[in-house]
Amino acid sequence: MRDPVTPPARRGLLAVPACVALLMLVAARPAMPQGAATDVETLKKTAPRVYIDCADCDLDYIRTEMTFVNYVRDRKEAQVHVLVTSLATGSGGREYTLTFLGARDFQGVNDVQKYFSNRTDTADELRQGLTKALKIGLMSYVARTPMAARLAVSWAAEESRAAVPDAWDNWVMAVSGNGFFSGEQSTSSRSLSLDLSANRVTPALKVRLSLSGSSYRDHFDYEGQSIDSLSESFSFKGLAVKSLGEHWSAGVYLNALSSSYDNIRFSISPAPAIEYNVFPYSLSTRRQLRILYTLGWEAVRYREVTIYDKRSESLLRQSLAITLDVKERWGSVSTTLEGAHYFYDLGKYHLELTTNINLQLFKGVHLYAFGGGSRIHDQIFLPKGQASLEDVLLQRRQLETGYNFFFGVGLSYTFGSIYTNVVNPRFGGDGAGSASSYVD
Repeated sequence: MRDPVTPPARRGLLAVPACVALLMLVAARPAMPQGAATDVETLKKTAPRVYIDCADCDLDYIRTEMTFVNYVRDRKEAQVHVLVTSLATGSGGREYTLTFLGARDFQGVNDVQKYFSNRTDTADELRQGLTKALKIGLMSYVARTPMAARLAVSWAAEESRAAVPDAWDNWVMAVSGNGFFSGEQSTSSRSLSLDLSANRVTPALKVRLSLSGSSYRDHFDYEGQSIDSLSESFSFKGLAVKSLGEHWSAGVYLNALSSSYDNIRFSISPAPAIEYNVFPYSLSTRRQLRILYTLGWEAVRYREVTIYDKRSESLLRQSLAITLDVKERWGSVSTTLEGAHYFYDLGKYHLELTTNINLQLFKGVHLYAFGGGSRIHDQIFLPKGQASLEDVLLQRRQLETGYNFFFGVGLSYTFGSIYTNVVNPRFGGDGAGSASSYVD
């Protein structure tokens, strides 16, 4: 019913201050005493400024759980640079190395903490474990500031447990499989895959075994024509490596393959190998310079006659790979140069270079680049005859080429407040929730 006293237009004007009052009422909350708030804020300004260099960490969770330090978005503003690196463990989990590097007021105050995750850990358990390791490592720095007066140390005693023998003798098995199906009126596709693995890793010996298979099928109806594309592959990969000190390792590969894309009905290739790491393996989370030499024999049977009129053959080949991995305060670099050739014809070779770079050039400016390329002269498995248009468009077989390459580069510049302490999860952690919203 229309209000007989107040016209509609005027009611709209009166509603505005009412809405403002309602919003102020919703936003109201008990206030902290002015003196206490000032003391806390003043004390917080003395807390260490921390830069967490971790690609996989839940930073919102860390900032919420650890409020006794100041978080900065630029490493050059930090008094503590926390560099988090990781390696896979034999159980399928990861070994996280947290390196605390002091700067400015804490120059020379460094520390290292370790955290080990399990394969079965949930995302919440993982972030809790990493945050606990961060808290322990940061205590050395907080203890040197006035913030130490507000911290308390506690110890949770655990009941002693008898050592439990490992019935699996360090072996870890895993099974995974998936299927994907999609379609519409004129096209359909399906993919199936299965993966099995068994790993045993100790400080002296590493054994990795994996078995995988996949099948991909696509169907197309076009102007009365039906086109089917089928691609199948099967592979077995085995590796056994013996540790020979802090710099040397020796091992053997055993690979088997069947692939419609590569025109291989079946191949098997054992290959002994030796590796030298310029840096000690104990520093592998921060830096590696590995030189790997492999000498292998390959017996292969092809699906179709090759461009060299071969149905099967036995081949001897060697390869040399040099890999550099470095992660420091200024960024990270990872690059691999590999070369290989067949002994029966030195002209049958390939060279491959891949690189990933992430650098902080100066305050707020980051450069990242990735790329790679290959010089290819060893496609001895290519089937004889011309590839059909369907083979090319549907990528059902590999095509002859002398090279391939890829490259990407990016630059970012961030400026503004150096602090990143505040966490606001509304409308999603990045300000864009799962539901779309529009403002006209």
